Amino acid sequence: MPAVMHRLFIPTLLAGMIITGSSNSLWSKWQDMQCVENCNSEDESQRVLYEQPVWQTLQMFVGEMLCFLPVLYTWISARRSSPVYLAEDSQLLAHKDLTLSGFKVMLLWIPAACDLTGTTMMNIGLLYTPVSIYQMTRGALVLFVGFLSVVFLRRRLWLYQWVSLIIVMAGIGLVGFSGSLIKEATKESIGQYLARPAYGSNAPEPIDRPEATAVLVGVFFILFAQIFTATQFVVEEKIMGVYAVPPLVAVGWEGFFGALTILLILPILALPSITAKTPFFDIPRGWRQMINTPSVLYSGIAVACSIALFNYFGLSVTRHVSATARSLTDSCRTLAIWIISLGLGWEKLLFPVSLLQILGFSLLVYGTFMFNGLVRAPFCLAPHVDTEVERDAEEAEGLLSSPLDETATLPADLGQSGYDVVPDGQHKKTLST
Repeated sequence: MPAVMHRLFIPTLLAGMIITGSSNSLWSKWQDMQCVENCNSEDESQRVLYEQPVWQTLQMFVGEMLCFLPVLYTWISARRSSPVYLAEDSQLLAHKDLTLSGFKVMLLWIPAACDLTGTTMMNIGLLYTPVSIYQMTRGALVLFVGFLSVVFLRRRLWLYQWVSLIIVMAGIGLVGFSGSLIKEATKESIGQYLARPAYGSNAPEPIDRPEATAVLVGVFFILFAQIFTATQFVVEEKIMGVYAVPPLVAVGWEGFFGALTILLILPILALPSITAKTPFFDIPRGWRQMINTPSVLYSGIAVACSIALFNYFGLSVTRHVSATARSLTDSCRTLAIWIISLGLGWEKLLFPVSLLQILGFSLLVYGTFMFNGLVRAPFCLAPHVDTEVERDAEEAEGLLSSPLDETATLPADLGQSGYDVVPDGQHKKTLST
């Protein structure tokens, strides 16, 4: 029986990461589709959907704070022992001289602020884009993390890695372009259907739906948010390189500081001068919509729980499998979101426009895999044989899944948030095997 359980352990972690990671984006998009005001109106243009990116960001931070629960459980179980760490955290702390404690913990407020900004912008972008395009566009994170790591962390990227970043951006461009074409084609078909006279009366006015340009605006919001997310990753890596802190504890602190920041700015966002300009930051209205609409409230709880579980599964995959397995699993998550969205009818497969989205997704996956060394680079781009060992050592540090990966997620990750940390000792153990 133990052998059977051991064989099922890794597949369970991978499946849990895909399921919880996919549910983050799917639940958030489903939340955006909920009617919260004037739901009984026959005129669909008068119905108000849930559009509260700040509240959605807060529920992400609450999910991160739930990562404190296993830490508290460990502390209560062995409260007579000091210090207390989660499994294998002692290996991480043994290689660091400084412990992140006291007022030093407030250093995590910096990446939490970046996470707050980036996730809110991605939530705004999700309002205008299909959930699959939202998830695929977040793949641009690899470009910004690579660039900022070279500039601020003095990392070196090989030629094939730069080429892979260009391939990723080309894939994202195709995904965004195809999304706008699909939205335009869908709207034209709806408009033609609504243009037909009904019972001899005048044709009703078309339903107000986002224009194709709105999809591009949403993609821009998501792309711009990746700058803040990449900055968050670089700052977190800088902090983790100096101070020792268990990963789940760091995630919990970031959730705490992010939630605290939102609570501090709530009085400002509630000012009439701000709420009158956009419904996105109408905090009192968003609270009433959430409390009075059970589907919004329960989906918010589901998002928070899935984010906490995603952090746990992501961290476990990195520890027990490898950092590169994280990249492969994340790509499978994007594909799963797309397939589920098609099955739910949220998106449509229109040929030949959808072929562009398939091509863009293929380029995105290929570029990510080539960057992380999961596929061999072309001969003309491959590094010299003498530098192969050095390249492997740098990849083991995990540029994209280094001390942290995917917060927010969903960013993030709504996912959307959390650390995928490979302790220093684990790196050596993985390389030796």
